[in-house]
Amino acid sequence: MESNVHKISCPDCRLSDLCLPYGLQKNEVQQLATIVKNKRPIHTDEYLYLQGDTCQNLYAVKSGSFRSFIADDNGSEQTIGFYLPGELMGLDALQHGRSTCSIVALETSTVCELPLSHLNELCSQIPSLQHQMMRILGKEISSDHDKIIMLGHRSAKEKMATFLLMLSRRYSGLGFSSTEFNLSMRRQDIANFLGLTVETVSRQFTELNKDGIITVKQRGIQINDITSLKAIVKPCMPDDQLSFIA
Repeated sequence: MESNVHKISCPDCRLSDLCLPYGLQKNEVQQLATIVKNKRPIHTDEYLYLQGDTCQNLYAVKSGSFRSFIADDNGSEQTIGFYLPGELMGLDALQHGRSTCSIVALETSTVCELPLSHLNELCSQIPSLQHQMMRILGKEISSDHDKIIMLGHRSAKEKMATFLLMLSRRYSGLGFSSTEFNLSMRRQDIANFLGLTVETVSRQFTELNKDGIITVKQRGIQINDITSLKAIVKPCMPDDQLSFIA
């Protein structure tokens, strides 16, 4: 199955409406496909690139998922995000040419490698591709805003509810179920991302499960009452900041 995913090119990829080919004409997608390199599968806990590495490529997640984090001089890690299929990694390095974070696979995953030198050249030739790059950058900024909202002065329950709703929206955008999905990230990764302890994360899962709002099956999550989940989040946010949980 992995080998089949690995061989699929842009014109035939089911993620084309989510990734860089979105909005491009058929011949433009074919042009883009000529510069895409398919890397070998990246296994669980294997690094795609490290903080401080020279940036020569962007990477689109083809299958699987990844965690991004920043490490300080003492080796302490701060998880800053998770990447799902169709999402672009490496944008953080565009400013100075070096990666500001490390990316590690949460499960066996595949990516499409996009050499920046060829991508920049194509953007100058295909205005719609340049527009798509701007759209993705805007989406990344919006996502950062969502994280700030989520990680503000919120209770553990509010943070967990927001986290699950954001994943629900992202999986729905991929064409998957918005109410039933697997958490590829470990509890400690979620805790680190949300600024909570692992024990608190486990307790929040248990309480939401006990209230019947979600059902937890190992790493599987089923949202039984999405209205109640949204109700946990809404009181702590102004109306103009609720679009990401709609």
